[in-house]
Amino acid sequence: MVDFNLRRYGSLALAGFLGLSSVFGAGIAHAGSLTVSIDGVQKRDGNLYVRVQTESQFMQDAASHGRIIDRPVGDVDVVFSGVDDGTYAISVWHDDNANGTFDFDERGMPLDGWALSGPGLTGAPSFDQTKISVEGDVSVTLRMIYGR
Repeated sequence: MVDFNLRRYGSLALAGFLGLSSVFGAGIAHAGSLTVSIDGVQKRDGNLYVRVQTESQFMQDAASHGRIIDRPVGDVDVVFSGVDDGTYAISVWHDDNANGTFDFDERGMPLDGWALSGPGLTGAPSFDQTKISVEGDVSVTLRMIYGR
C-alpha cells in the first residue's frame, strides 16, 4: 500500500465517472480514522485507487485523502487517519487492465472495477447518493463491481 499525491504523477486520464484524476489534496486536521474495507477485489494487473471526497470535491480532481494499492490481491482494508468529522463520498477504481484509463463499453457502462460509498446508485452517481457520515472512528465496507 502506498500513500500518494496524484499531482506528483500528473494526470492519469481516469475518467469523470469516478472523478479519479490528477490531484489529491493535503490531509485535513486530525480527528478520527476512516477504515474502508473493499470486498470482491479481483486479481488483475492494475492498481486500485481509493479516494475520500467532500461534497465540493466530488467528481473533481481534489480529494481529502487518497491511497494507491499496487496490484491488489483479494479483499483490501485501507485506513485513513486524521479524517475530520463530516460528510464524505468514497470512490474506488481498479485499473484492472493497467492502461491508465477508466474504460467504458460502447453503451457507456464501466468496464474497469469500481465501487462507491452510500446506500446505492440509481443512474449517474451524485454526492447525495454516495455520501456517508464520519464522526470519530468509522468503518465502511464497499463491494467492487467489474464490467469485464
